[in-house]
Amino acid sequence: MPVRGRGHNTEPSRLPDFSRVETPCYLLDCEALRRNADIMGMVARESGGKILLALKAFAAWKVFDEIEEQYAGTCCASLNEARLGYETFKGEVHAFSPAFKESEMEEYLKYCSHLSFNSLSQWDRHRDMILSSGSEVSCGLRVNPEHSEVTTEIYNPCKPGSRFGILLKELEGADMTGLEGLHFHSLCESGADALERTLDAFTARFGPWLGDMKWVNFGGGHHITREDYDTDLLIRLVREFREEWGVEVYLEPGEACALNAGWMVSEVIDIVENNGMIAIIDASAVAHMPDILEMPYRPEIIGAGLPGEKKYTYRLGGPTCLSGDDIGEYSFDSPLKPGDHIVFTDMAHYTMVKNTIFNGVPLPSIATWNCSEGELITLRKFGYEDFVNRLN
Repeated sequence: MPVRGRGHNTEPSRLPDFSRVETPCYLLDCEALRRNADIMGMVARESGGKILLALKAFAAWKVFDEIEEQYAGTCCASLNEARLGYETFKGEVHAFSPAFKESEMEEYLKYCSHLSFNSLSQWDRHRDMILSSGSEVSCGLRVNPEHSEVTTEIYNPCKPGSRFGILLKELEGADMTGLEGLHFHSLCESGADALERTLDAFTARFGPWLGDMKWVNFGGGHHITREDYDTDLLIRLVREFREEWGVEVYLEPGEACALNAGWMVSEVIDIVENNGMIAIIDASAVAHMPDILEMPYRPEIIGAGLPGEKKYTYRLGGPTCLSGDDIGEYSFDSPLKPGDHIVFTDMAHYTMVKNTIFNGVPLPSIATWNCSEGELITLRKFGYEDFVNRLN
């Protein structure tokens, strides 16, 4: 099972006082967000490409002012995300959807600089309205390079039978009037070597159309801020592609923007025993950290080890009535007791945007930590009104 969070800074001198945090809470590490953004900015400057923040992974807009100068804009996959990017983040707004609704297209044109269509039928349906609207939006097609780099099927956009992207056989002979870009997406938590292989497959299939394009979007899944990521290779790939084809190049990493840039702070509520010790905490896998069950993966916990590695082993479970609301087994140096804080690392990306109100379990609050200033600020708390207003 994959593990996340090992790259998070856990030096005591760099950490907040987690005992001050009211749980459950997503605590954002502003210094780490800025560090990730600086890497993105460096890649963009040296490659000549443009990097977009993927709102599907990180949409905590109250901290956008910490990072937006390093990005060319945002990318989105819904009308709400498009509006959020337009209203809260500087720069361009790129939108892709498996299928755009006709009733929403006029509003998309208000917010977006670029639109990528998932099928020729979608483009045919919206083309006349867009071209006659007077909008300056630049339109493109998402294509499927039919090259897979992702082994986890639920996150593989190029798996057999994928609903994403136009196949080569569909594009041949198509009327491309009004289209200015191509968009592909084949990666997930991937290195630059995976992009290099994908580019070979992409250009082999879609090279004949590139001479007529103004831009190409390399999609997301680029793990640019991971410690072992080969940024030199990425810079070279983007630069060479731009020079060979005479196009603007976009990348839209999501997870990498907020990688190792936040914690989930939780509290032990009770200890029970059933074929081993079980700690019930106020953070839920199903409601607050759904990728634990969906991916699945094992999050790191500050001060904890693998089962049996330290003296006391516990299975951690959430507060919902779902039997499978299990986070996993961890070991600790000392026995856990009600009131103890459990701190999960690498919880800034995908957690906040995918959480739910299942069972009426409170949504975690959102706070920020600035290490250099020693400042912990609560941005938002959620209560009963947030729960009830989503139901009626």
